[in-house]
Amino acid sequence: MKGNTECAKAGNGDTSGLPLEVPARWLTAAEEAAIEAEFQALLEDARKITPRPDPTVLRTAFEFAHERHSGQRRDSGEPYIVHPLAVARIVASLGLDQVSLVSALCHDILEMTPTTREEMERRFGSEVLRVVEGVTKVEYHVSKISLGETGQQEAAQPAAEGATVSPRAEKRSSGRIANLRHFILAMVEDLRVIPVKLADRLHNMRTLDAKDAQARARIALETEQIYAPLAHRVGIWQLKWELEDLAFKHRQPAEYRRVAELVEQTRAERQKEVDEAVRILREHLHARGLTNAHVTGRAKHLYSVYRKMVTQNLAITDIYDLVAIRVIVDTRAQCYEAFGYVSEIWPSIPNTFADYIANRKSNLYQSLHVKVRGPQGKPIEIQIRTWDMHRTAEFGLAAHWAYKEAGDEGKASADADRRISQLRRMLFELAQEPSDTDFYRTVLQDLFGDHVIVFTPKGDPIELPKGATVLDFAYRIHTDVGTHAIGARIGGRFVDLSHECRSGDTIEVVTRSSNTPSLDWLTIAKTTYARSKIKGYFRKLTFDDNVVRGRAVLQAEAERAGVEPQRLRDESLQEIAPSLNHVGARELLAAIGNGTLSVHRVVRKLAPAAQPSHPGGARSRLRLGNAAGLEVSLDGTTNVHYARCAACFPIPGDNVVGYSSRLGTLKLHRAECTELARLADAEPERILRDVVYAGRLGQKFIVRMLVYGTDRVGLLADVSRVISDTGVNIRSNRTYTRRSGRAVLEYMIEVPNTEEYNLLAQRITALADVLSVERPAGSIGKRE
Repeated sequence: MKGNTECAKAGNGDTSGLPLEVPARWLTAAEEAAIEAEFQALLEDARKITPRPDPTVLRTAFEFAHERHSGQRRDSGEPYIVHPLAVARIVASLGLDQVSLVSALCHDILEMTPTTREEMERRFGSEVLRVVEGVTKVEYHVSKISLGETGQQEAAQPAAEGATVSPRAEKRSSGRIANLRHFILAMVEDLRVIPVKLADRLHNMRTLDAKDAQARARIALETEQIYAPLAHRVGIWQLKWELEDLAFKHRQPAEYRRVAELVEQTRAERQKEVDEAVRILREHLHARGLTNAHVTGRAKHLYSVYRKMVTQNLAITDIYDLVAIRVIVDTRAQCYEAFGYVSEIWPSIPNTFADYIANRKSNLYQSLHVKVRGPQGKPIEIQIRTWDMHRTAEFGLAAHWAYKEAGDEGKASADADRRISQLRRMLFELAQEPSDTDFYRTVLQDLFGDHVIVFTPKGDPIELPKGATVLDFAYRIHTDVGTHAIGARIGGRFVDLSHECRSGDTIEVVTRSSNTPSLDWLTIAKTTYARSKIKGYFRKLTFDDNVVRGRAVLQAEAERAGVEPQRLRDESLQEIAPSLNHVGARELLAAIGNGTLSVHRVVRKLAPAAQPSHPGGARSRLRLGNAAGLEVSLDGTTNVHYARCAACFPIPGDNVVGYSSRLGTLKLHRAECTELARLADAEPERILRDVVYAGRLGQKFIVRMLVYGTDRVGLLADVSRVISDTGVNIRSNRTYTRRSGRAVLEYMIEVPNTEEYNLLAQRITALADVLSVERPAGSIGKRE
């Protein structure tokens, strides 16, 4: 983009395709020859792309760009056309299509010359116009986000919900958020905008020395905080590492020089060691029949070395994996063969093997990783992959686009379509999030955060942000699946909707047609897509339904936060409603009920000194309560007479469903309760979903926990010690051994909510010989 140019435009008004008025001889003969040589090099690069771009179309685009940029020079003094040519060659190195190459050659024309979008479309078509406009928009909106020195996580961040901010600060934050939205939408229209823009930024970074210090700092910061993470997100490793290194060079020049000098001091010795290791491994693989195995050594990049020194507090001499060995073979099966042969010559270091082939990363990266003791006994990292995996690792999204354009009908093409579709949908949904706070948080999570890959029972991969739950997965499958989900089966074990998805999980969602969302699902769902669908469900309810629901939620939260009951009267709500952008008390309650207004904001308005409720914390210091003190609300009426199911033991945090007995009492069940399933089949009209279930501060409730493990001496003592150390009271326990030889430890314990129960279960699961920890969803059957 024009960030690295002195704009010496000539001509004005409607060009109508006519040449611009420029000096007859503004280029030297040497410059003209160099420019033509660079274009010939681009044509040579393009011959390696399948399908091969038409050289005549590329010549037309080049000559058009050369003409329109006539008279323009960069800050370095070079003719401006050098930049589009360099960007096009980077795009060609990624194997992208003709549209991408033409767009790269023309990417600055609309911004820097009087050329109209109509002429661009007439000459090169709507696809090229779309990509060129997208690249221009991305550059513009990124420049308006105004990153601070600490990076994007603070620069554009909106104020916390309910916090007081000045009108000026609020306007500035809203402007940054708006530009962040436009930045994302510019990429949604055509995903080829992303690699073309990254190529543009990479060449500008390569030539950044020509800029002044202030411009270098700004451009390097944008690169570090936005463009390098974006390259990582779409898996274009070839661009990511160079963007990171160049940003490091200009952002921290002293540290960059120090690391470069340290690496150089040991380079010769390390290269000699890796050359020997490559020779030994290549000869061994060939001798074992993998004659096509391609074995090379590669140096780690300076920024990754620096990050390891800083995060792990290591000296350069302590970093042994500055060079890695890469093995590339033809098939997936050969990857595992090669791994076995590696183990024959060098011992692997314990706990360093990672199978990213079976459990690929979120950007579809696949390889086997292992560290071994090499020829001199020093650690060496070895990566093993196929050629297809290698192309995906190096070029990411660009490789998938290349598969798609090549018309490959196989699995690679199917993966390409799925990957491109998922990324486009994720970006679009991201930009639609109405709340600035939620939008900003989700950008950091979905676009720049870590991701996991999970699978449907049919083996289809689904990408989710790290921390996503089973509920997020259910909505990603289909809105109806999410709406009626009650949990899922993972590895044969039932888990609840709040269970966090982990890479490699195969997840089978369990649904029940009578189940519907509850407002607490908004705290369980982590993705924008799931949260928007849940909010949409509540918006479709009638106004009166939402008023009733909102009142119940507000009453429960207000009591937990210690708000005086009289503050919940309609006249009090009427007073605060305008400050929360609502006309009156009922409109405010309806907004709480449909999920568009946070109940915590309302509570803070009612009693500014009140603290929102959080699980845990001071509860251990308060008087132990019992189930009789639990507040239950139904249809706006509090303190409904109820009883807890003695089979599933529901507690706050569970998805709770009520059953109205023939005696008029309300019996509470967990949604996955086997007893509830029987009742729902027999008398579905007696099942009540609109139950607000919340305990008062200090209350604890009895639940059943089953611990399965290998039968050994001391297992009971170890588990009981963990429970006691966590501060959880054991009401009773018993043990028995099943016919299979597994030990079963059954505890009745007291916890305040599901969060503390889950934390305890995680700690117990980490013990030696513990196989699993379960919370029964019904009566325990006969012993096996």
